[in-house]
Amino acid sequence: MSDVQANQNLPYGGVRVVEMTHMVMGPTCGMVLADLGAEVIKVEPVSGDSTRVLRGSGAGFFSTFNRNKKSIAVDVKDPRGVEIVHKLLGGADVFSENFKSGTMDKLGLGYAALSRLNPRLVYVSHKGFLPGPYDHRTALDEVVQMMGGLAYMTGPDGRPLRAGTSVNDIMGGMFGAIGAMAALAQRERTGRGQEVQSALFENNVFLVAQHMMQYAVTGKAAAPMPSRISAWAVYDVFSVKNGEQIFLAVVSDTQWQLFCDAFGLAELKADERIASNNQRVQAREWLLPQLRKHMEAFSAAEISAIFERCGLPYAPITKPQDLFDDPHLLATGGLAEVTLPPDASGAGQAIATRTALLPLTLGGERLHLRAAPPSLGQDTQALLTGLGYTPEDLRQLTEAGIVKCQDAQPGDASNPSANELASA
Repeated sequence: MSDVQANQNLPYGGVRVVEMTHMVMGPTCGMVLADLGAEVIKVEPVSGDSTRVLRGSGAGFFSTFNRNKKSIAVDVKDPRGVEIVHKLLGGADVFSENFKSGTMDKLGLGYAALSRLNPRLVYVSHKGFLPGPYDHRTALDEVVQMMGGLAYMTGPDGRPLRAGTSVNDIMGGMFGAIGAMAALAQRERTGRGQEVQSALFENNVFLVAQHMMQYAVTGKAAAPMPSRISAWAVYDVFSVKNGEQIFLAVVSDTQWQLFCDAFGLAELKADERIASNNQRVQAREWLLPQLRKHMEAFSAAEISAIFERCGLPYAPITKPQDLFDDPHLLATGGLAEVTLPPDASGAGQAIATRTALLPLTLGGERLHLRAAPPSLGQDTQALLTGLGYTPEDLRQLTEAGIVKCQDAQPGDASNPSANELASA
């Protein structure tokens, strides 16, 4: 089966998405649509998306959120570059961007202009804030976590702490994709596209809404997670034999009895003061120290085996890099083999690794990786040729720095250089 046929068998096969995005939020939206079968064309500056070379905690951004996409490198500050994007969008279904408000309008790529060009176009904007008093502010994931209550809930009292991953960026991109899907479905009835907006701050508020409602229902403010009053007595990280750590949970009266039987806690099982979960919650101050002391005699492996056998909830304390070898992920196809091209890895050389797929199945199947994150300008030549540009046009645009085609590799006849294009 060809790649085109494979795409057509996916839910969004035949849908063309053009994205001008960077960092995490916008690329996530495109990745979701790409994984679902859409043809996603990433319009990059001729210098490339800045996340290709981002280091530190951003080193994984590009290679994670840009798979299954095509890359065209265009200078949209030049009218000839804007013309190329307009031609791409003339036959597109979705346009996605996550630049500062007003940037797209200045380039002639705002919603008003593009909806006149293509009335069926669904225009997705990913912003820091939805329109309102805050929409002039510059937002980042960490900014909205601080102002949106999430950092307060994550850290200990007096020490607000951002979540350990880009939760708002990723979820904000997912909601952008959901909005695009909804707009495409509505277009089937109306024949017209529309503007969709997703925002970091509002996404963060949605994440902490349960704690807002907790206050509304109880009249008591939610405590930060490290100092919260848990709904269950045993629901915590335990330090055990040899300094190992493991998360253990006992969340029902039946589980409590199983737990006591499995670990030789007959006296606690018979103690009527802690017969019910609510009683055990009230007794946490004296109960948990006893349980911690008792569990210190067991290794994490021994505890895991017993909890597994009894059907009790537990979890090892796992580092992200350990997940590459997780037996469940490997057995269920949750990780896909991928080779990152040198400029996508930021390391100057290709890297063979595994990448996490979308956490869902369709018809019992995971959504497969169809293409690694693209090299810069990997698809410039093919896309421009498809738009009617001649080899001479390509040569002139390349020499003027308006577009960049992927540099030809030695012996790669499928990827001609600018000089080869000139002589074609």
